Amino acid sequence: MPRGRYSLHDPHDRTPLGEEHFHCAPGPSGWRYVSQLTTPSGEHAGSVDLALDELGRPIRLELHAASWQVRGAAVDGVTWVRTDPTGSHATEGNVRAHAFTGTSPAFVVATARLLRLSPGAPATRVRLVAFTEPVLAPLTVDQSWALVKSEAHTTDNGLLTVDEYQVSALDTGEQHTVHIAGDVVLAAPGIELEDLETPPSVFP
Repeated sequence: MPRGRYSLHDPHDRTPLGEEHFHCAPGPSGWRYVSQLTTPSGEHAGSVDLALDELGRPIRLELHAASWQVRGAAVDGVTWVRTDPTGSHATEGNVRAHAFTGTSPAFVVATARLLRLSPGAPATRVRLVAFTEPVLAPLTVDQSWALVKSEAHTTDNGLLTVDEYQVSALDTGEQHTVHIAGDVVLAAPGIELEDLETPPSVFP
């Protein structure tokens, strides 16, 4: 069960956004990721709880940020309920999309797990519903993902396979690179792995 800490920052001007303390693990039904978010000053800022089935589909998502809450799952595309800080108003949403995304590294791993790309294969298009802090407002985004290469690196714990993905935003054409080892994001825009207590899990 990998445990560790990511630092999060604005990918454009590198303004620190805080840290995400996480643990994750594959299980009999898929994969689960749980984290707590803190502000740059160390105050609690929210949480992420994401569970995937064995095909990489989100069977449960729970997000908290600034007293806002989202609960979602893959139902008729993806469906969610967003609740305001007072708890008096809840709005439902449904989009013909494949999965969810957001600022958490959990969503990077989840999308890669859902697509299961092969090195050198053509890019695959995916539609995602993004929830962005601080109010977890939903936004539908279209991306294309391509697995550029997989390389095995020798570590103290044996071989570690690192996958390099090229991700393109289809509305703007902006491209970026993501590096993932198992169920841990090594590097991505706005995400840096600062500490990892145990090696990444290897998906079957």
